Amino acid sequence: MTSDKLTKALIYESQGLINDALEIYKEILKIEPTNKDALVSMQRLINLNDIKIDKDMLKLFLSDKKEDIEKFKRWLVEI
Repeated sequence: MTSDKLTKALIYESQGLINDALEIYKEILKIEPTNKDALVSMQRLINLNDIKIDKDMLKLFLSDKKEDIEKFKRWLVEI
């Protein structure tokens, strides 16, 4: 049963449904608090969720201007 839920969560992840995947990992951990697969996956997703991609920074990344690229690099170091 747990492996079915892990598979479902991984499918959600691959589809970009991060919050849905997190909910499944939480369900697994309620039943099996030491499930390493769920713990590792949940921590990875939480870390991913903490990184917010700023649209302005994305524009800088795609820019050909040297000063924009430098500004992007400084931003990237800060996160």
